[in-house]
Amino acid sequence: MQNAAIRISNLSKSYFIGEKISSDATLVSAFGRWLKRVSTSEKKKLIWALKDVSLEIKEGSITGIIGRNGAGKSTLLKILSRVTEPSTGRIEMHGRVAGLLEVGTGFHPELTGRENIYLNATLLGMRKHEVDKKLEEIIAFSGVEEFIDTPIKKYSSGMKVRLAFSVAAYLEPEILIVDEVLAVGDAAFQQKSMGKINDVAKSGRTVLLVSHNMASIRSLCTETIFLEEGRVKMQGETNEVVRTYLQENISDKPHLFGEELTVKTERHLEEKTPSVFLNHVRICDANFNNRNEFYSDEEILIEVGCKFTSAIKDLRIVVTISDEENNAVLISQTSDSEGFVTANNHVAAGEYISRCSIPANSFGNSYFYVSVDVINPYSDHLILTRALSFKVIFKGYNNIQLGSFGEAYMRPQLGWEFIENKG
Repeated sequence: MQNAAIRISNLSKSYFIGEKISSDATLVSAFGRWLKRVSTSEKKKLIWALKDVSLEIKEGSITGIIGRNGAGKSTLLKILSRVTEPSTGRIEMHGRVAGLLEVGTGFHPELTGRENIYLNATLLGMRKHEVDKKLEEIIAFSGVEEFIDTPIKKYSSGMKVRLAFSVAAYLEPEILIVDEVLAVGDAAFQQKSMGKINDVAKSGRTVLLVSHNMASIRSLCTETIFLEEGRVKMQGETNEVVRTYLQENISDKPHLFGEELTVKTERHLEEKTPSVFLNHVRICDANFNNRNEFYSDEEILIEVGCKFTSAIKDLRIVVTISDEENNAVLISQTSDSEGFVTANNHVAAGEYISRCSIPANSFGNSYFYVSVDVINPYSDHLILTRALSFKVIFKGYNNIQLGSFGEAYMRPQLGWEFIENKG
């Protein structure tokens, strides 16, 4: 049975928001500020980033931590990395801890990359001769050899991340904590880092990994923690936890409109006044019935209702269908269709409905997620990410059931030839 590397009991962290922090010249002023803080008006400004969190992390495991923005993931890692103190609760950790939380964390901007390696090692309690043995490996892995004697303040974000990860991984802490910061690095370095994280765990050390990339979580972590509003929603086998997280953050209805649609929509605005609005998004069948479960031999329609307050040139509406790991399976946009494109793609102000038709016999057995982009390239861009989902149940062609062979994402009915080769 594995020992626990980390035990957390009833951990909570609170913050006062909107409060100006100032130094107090006298004991009287400090007491007065304390009285104000505990008054009724100030209590309304108290928020709990974490509330009564109790966890046990096994030694030598790679444990994922997932949740929406504001769920408390980064706060938990900062407490475990001793960057901030908890408000209440108890933590037991066995071994040295190295945390990779934010770009540049733990680096002194005026020191060179080489000097910062030794600085970080000292903070971990390592001696110079121990670092000397690892130095060349750290520099080579980071890929910043050319700049290693340049002050950190001149590094790009990607360079800082690569060096910080290399330092954290190669100085062999018993517990390695990695936040979403790895997403800053390039794809090749991310892949190399995932391999290194696996190596760290195989050597008996413990890794905590926060990521919004469910593919990384699934490929690296055997166990995952799902945080929601500062509390532990679920802890267990990774695939089960990830599926629960994805399902709970997607509407189980095939139709989104009104306030529920508004809060899920992100807007990138180039001008002061928005001109593009979403009225509704829905999934329906060929008879326009709202549904989110289909057999593979049925046509699926994605309908987007929009309102434009001014004429738009070069309008684009994009529908993206993705899998559970957020890999795009299918992308289509209005400009793909000759029937949509008018002279200069000019659309007058008004309300419109656009439909994307996905032919029958396109998908195999799986869950799929719908994202929508509505783009006025000269004004604003509406983004609705993974807001709706649907399930496809594969029907074998010619009434033949194919079992696991139907589980591929794409299962179109392709043309086949079968010809005797007479040599």
